[in-house]
Amino acid sequence: MKNSCTLRKKRGSPWKSPFPSKCGSIRLHGHAGRLVFGTLKGRPCVCMQGRFHLYEGYAIQKITLPMRIFSLLGVETVMLTNAAGGLNQDFKVGDIMIMKDHINMPGFAGSNPLAGANDDRFGVRFPCMSDAYDRELQQLAVDVGQELGYGDFLREGVYCVLGGPSFETIAECRLLHKLGADAVGMSTAHEVIAARHCGMRVFALSLITNRAVMDYDSEEKANHEEVLETGQHRAIQLEKLISTMVTRMEYNNTNA
Repeated sequence: MKNSCTLRKKRGSPWKSPFPSKCGSIRLHGHAGRLVFGTLKGRPCVCMQGRFHLYEGYAIQKITLPMRIFSLLGVETVMLTNAAGGLNQDFKVGDIMIMKDHINMPGFAGSNPLAGANDDRFGVRFPCMSDAYDRELQQLAVDVGQELGYGDFLREGVYCVLGGPSFETIAECRLLHKLGADAVGMSTAHEVIAARHCGMRVFALSLITNRAVMDYDSEEKANHEEVLETGQHRAIQLEKLISTMVTRMEYNNTNA
């Protein structure tokens, strides 16, 4: 998904900075591959327009490098968004899911951003993940969503990450649903793990851009164009939700 916030310098003009060439380039349509520095409702922010993915061939440590950089910049709270397929049969295309937990399927096979020597400057060797998603920020999102009239399409659930780039088979969707996943995608969880290792608070949203195919008689097929179209449709609501949340978050300006 594209970033859902409009960031501006104090003078009011956008300021965009590309990822350093040594970090590689994002090659996915719909991901601009830029870091945007500025302010959001008067709060200093840095925003990623796009992200790195496992299926692009990058090492998982490179995928999560931005989280390390943000930590060194003094960022205290990370807000992540993604496009996901809906496994929960009560979810509809266009719903926004507040992520309360995740299932890291690549991690079951040893693909974890914390694998290898631990860098004690960022965090401990074995960080806890039972509180990966900040519960206060989840409740804030629920409260703000109700105030904005988003009750009909604001959900809560568990996100499952797969490696991609192929979309899930029907058998895989059925399995993930039975495991307790409400939505499935190809990002975010790796960044969450790295961010929590660095001690940053994490909040994440999934935009349900398509319904996972669960029936062998179904003629539905997942496709990237549907993902982009749904993202554009909900962009304004996502921007309003996130920007309102930012204005109500406690702000420590000692690192500004």
